[in-house]
Amino acid sequence: MTVTPTPPAPAVEAIALRKDFGPIHAVDGIDMALTPGRIYGLLGPNGSGKTTLIRLLAGLASATSGKARVLGVDMPSRPNLARIGYMTQADGIYPELSVWENLSFFAALYGQTDKAEMRRTLQLVELDGRQGTPAQDLSGGMRRRLSMACALAHHPAVIFLDEPTVGVDPALRVQFWNHFHRLAADGATLVVSSHVMDEADRCDELLFIRDGHVLAQGTPAELRKRAGTENLESAFLQFAGESGGPAASGPTAKETAR
Repeated sequence: MTVTPTPPAPAVEAIALRKDFGPIHAVDGIDMALTPGRIYGLLGPNGSGKTTLIRLLAGLASATSGKARVLGVDMPSRPNLARIGYMTQADGIYPELSVWENLSFFAALYGQTDKAEMRRTLQLVELDGRQGTPAQDLSGGMRRRLSMACALAHHPAVIFLDEPTVGVDPALRVQFWNHFHRLAADGATLVVSSHVMDEADRCDELLFIRDGHVLAQGTPAELRKRAGTENLESAFLQFAGESGGPAASGPTAKETAR
């Protein structure tokens, strides 16, 4: 008798998740369950709710209603933060501290004290030659790279990256994405927000988000096929109903977010 393997428990879940700021529904009843070991892209224009959704999932904001779960634990949860990495849109580093001091500080918060591992993280972001440089003396791109190193230093199981490649040169961007795929292959779950559609094909699965709703979810190939378009930007417009195509009347956001 063939035994069907039990599917893995979701690494990240949102259950009727909602966040209101007065009359603004920044996250408007999102449902999703993301399996581990994959890279998920949150794609949508600025102001669509991507950052608010990430902050809710990471436990850095409280929901108006609904639930956010990471690795089976309801968020916010302080103990669970040790298993989560989060890179913010703004550089979350201390400008007066050196590159090494910033990395050591954030790694220690999560219990990472292995200096060899921390040096390898700096090598990934090509800052191993700038360990003694104060963060305030780094270029904007270098500060982004340091922020990423601080988010990855403790080898988190779930990683939230909010527009991580902004200000990063094209060659290093490719290196970052190659590393993201290695992390996913090792079992980590990555949620990467962006409004740049040319990065979407680097993700295993995409969630199109607009006005706090998940418009559609699937692999890049699936979304292009459902929208009847050749590129993901046109597919997004179809799902958003801006071009009146067939995808505008397709599955609901809640259905596609499952």
